[in-house]
Amino acid sequence: MQMTGAKILVECLLEQGVDTVFGYPGGTILNVYNELYNYTDRIRHILTAHEQGASHAADGYARSTGKVGVCLATSGPGCTNLTTGIATAHMDSSPVVFITCNVTEQTLGKDSFQEVDITGITMPITKCNYMVRDVNELADVVREAFAIARGGRPGPVLIDIVKNVTAETAEYTPLPRELHTTQGRLGALVKRASHDLKLPEPDLGDVDKLADMIRHSEKPLLICGGGVVRSRAHQEFLKLAEKIDAPVAITVMGAGGFRGRNPLTTGMIGMHGTQASNMAVDSCDLLIAVGCRFSDRVALDPKTFAEQAKIVQIDIDRSEINKNVQTDHHIIGDAKRVLQLLDERLEQMDHTPWKDYVFSFKTETEYDEGGHTLTPKQISDVIARLCPQDTMVATDVGQHQMWVAQHFHYDYPGQLITSGGFGTMGFGLGAAIGAKIGNPEKTVIHVTGDGSFRMNCNELATEQYYKLPIITIIYDNRTLGMVRQWQTLLYDKHYSQTTLDRGPDFVKLAEAYGLSGRRVASVAELETAVKEALSCGHGYVIDCVIDMDEMVRPMVPGGERITRFLVD
Repeated sequence: MQMTGAKILVECLLEQGVDTVFGYPGGTILNVYNELYNYTDRIRHILTAHEQGASHAADGYARSTGKVGVCLATSGPGCTNLTTGIATAHMDSSPVVFITCNVTEQTLGKDSFQEVDITGITMPITKCNYMVRDVNELADVVREAFAIARGGRPGPVLIDIVKNVTAETAEYTPLPRELHTTQGRLGALVKRASHDLKLPEPDLGDVDKLADMIRHSEKPLLICGGGVVRSRAHQEFLKLAEKIDAPVAITVMGAGGFRGRNPLTTGMIGMHGTQASNMAVDSCDLLIAVGCRFSDRVALDPKTFAEQAKIVQIDIDRSEINKNVQTDHHIIGDAKRVLQLLDERLEQMDHTPWKDYVFSFKTETEYDEGGHTLTPKQISDVIARLCPQDTMVATDVGQHQMWVAQHFHYDYPGQLITSGGFGTMGFGLGAAIGAKIGNPEKTVIHVTGDGSFRMNCNELATEQYYKLPIITIIYDNRTLGMVRQWQTLLYDKHYSQTTLDRGPDFVKLAEAYGLSGRRVASVAELETAVKEALSCGHGYVIDCVIDMDEMVRPMVPGGERITRFLVD
């Protein structure tokens, strides 16, 4: 049947099972929005306050549900406002399809109003991107984009469509999703065995070799990375950890891939990792990293990282192998499948002496609880005690992000939604909105700092309009806390441009958006606020007063041996 490009696009979204999109309209994408008007009973559109908020919301939706997120924006500043969100999704392997529209074919390349080469701009931060200039190619491009976004190592894909294509007509034939990889240009791509689409089957010889290495190890250590979360391999990871009786260190992106309350958990690893995790890395004889890319926040000094151990890396992306840390063995494959194969080859083991050594070190930072302000641990404890155990947590970036990673205990993939690779201040509230839209039955809290919250508080308007009862917890130290910490420890206390001695009053700001809020400075006040927030049925902002000089502890300086704690 003949359809306009706009209608073909929307029908293709339905083919992919899309029922929710996030976005912000503008001139070049108006034909698409006009068509979406006719699909309001099948596709819900969430209008955010800013395109960047839409990008983070689509990302948070994808991370929390395991589905592909979808984000729409217009040309020029509309699509360039997505770039931070695209890079955030790219660094953390989150499957989001970004759909933008550009000026017409006739005006391309003429510096037309709101024209920009968005495919050129985003080429380094997408798995793949497209400019569609022929309406006859649109359907196949959309199908291919979704397959690439979710296939292999997930990630963002961008489709830019010139405006005239959305108005032109072409023959559209519905194609069930199960047939997408056998027909059309997508079928041809699959036949070329693109690694972007297929999960590589692990080499059984490599799996056998690792099983043998595990049998001969007396001090094994597992690292749970973001790949465990992305592949939803948490049950398989648990079986392996318990079978080989090995301590488990968890990266920030690996939170929820292994239960934080499991007795084998050593806590977070790396720059702000626990003593138990970092000492275990330094002392183990076999280190097995699953879905971990050994970033500079984990392997701070690659030369001394786990230098007494044989290092094994399990990853779906061959390009990550030996990129940051030289390995002794590796397996290319999806974490879930590799762990299943390993489980079949191993017997129950006992490493009690090794565990006794590892857990002689602290797995969590201790704080002086007698001060006049709240401590990060007190805030975490109150939230954990009063909120449902399956509460989803979306964060911004900074000290609060590390405190949440250290002191909350995550039970399932997607429970913590945070920008680990790109470190995006301003990510949290949009991500929380996406998580709540995708998981309406769950409690969602947005944990932020007063610096980060200034970058996304405009999305309180979105939260209020769609009646999303998201609870925002502000760790308010009146400074850019993580930068101040570095200035204290490494820059002779030169506090250059980090003190936030200015507004707004966050409680009044919440009220201006039609929400509620409280400023709290004690455990009792925080408990009252959290109980009120949980029961009020709408968005709520809790402004928690903490000490300006509170630090994330422990801390290892960048580029140093993982056990060289500057503060502990």
